Amino acid sequence: MLMAHPAVLEELLRRYDELRAQQGEGGDGVARGLEDVSYTLCVSTGTREIAAALVAAREQLRRPATRRNTPVVPV
Repeated sequence: MLMAHPAVLEELLRRYDELRAQQGEGGDGVARGLEDVSYTLCVSTGTREIAAALVAAREQLRRPATRRNTPVVPV
C-alpha cells in the first residue's frame, strides 16, 4: 500500500480538527470541507471510515521516521 507523506497527513489532521471545531458554526462550507478532508484522510490511509482513518494517520505519524520511510516489499 502506498503511504501518504507525513507532512500531508499532518496537514489533513490539522484541517480535520479545525473543521470539527467549526462544525455547527460555518454552515454548508464547513460541512463540505469536513466531508472532503474526511474522504481524503480515508483514501490516504486506505480505510473506509473516518474513525479508522484518524487512528491510522496518527499511528503512521508516531512511527520513527526511519521505519516510516522504509519501502514495504511484499513477500
